[in-house]
Amino acid sequence: MGIQRMDNVGIVVEDLDAAVGFFEELGMELQGKAQVGGPVADHSVGLDGVVCDIAMMRTPDGHGRLELAKYLSPAVIDAGQRDRPHNTLGMHRVMFAVDDIEDVVTRLRAHGGELVGRIARYEDSALLCYVRGPEGIFVGLAQQLG
Repeated sequence: MGIQRMDNVGIVVEDLDAAVGFFEELGMELQGKAQVGGPVADHSVGLDGVVCDIAMMRTPDGHGRLELAKYLSPAVIDAGQRDRPHNTLGMHRVMFAVDDIEDVVTRLRAHGGELVGRIARYEDSALLCYVRGPEGIFVGLAQQLG
């Protein structure tokens, strides 16, 4: 058999507290924080001397999780990904279903969120938009209509 489930999505950030605050405002719950390092961390990510603060965030339904990671060692590498447009190759966003898209966008602005483009209507089924959050993280929002 293949996979059993998707466990989490990992995002590397410089400001862990800002990222946690952004995702808490979105409605995610902080499950906990920890510091990881040592041989298992080194071997699993292919780096030497890993020391990393992590925060695990959980969606309200309990099924989706984000692992936010702040590397203390080795130093983070800024590959110029923060201001990339949406059509950049590679992983670029996490999508969330929301009840009130306009309210969520307004609340995220107080945490550094910037609307990318505008809220768009897809036929009579959904409102969609992208918000760029701390560290340039793209977050997709979808409000089902009807």
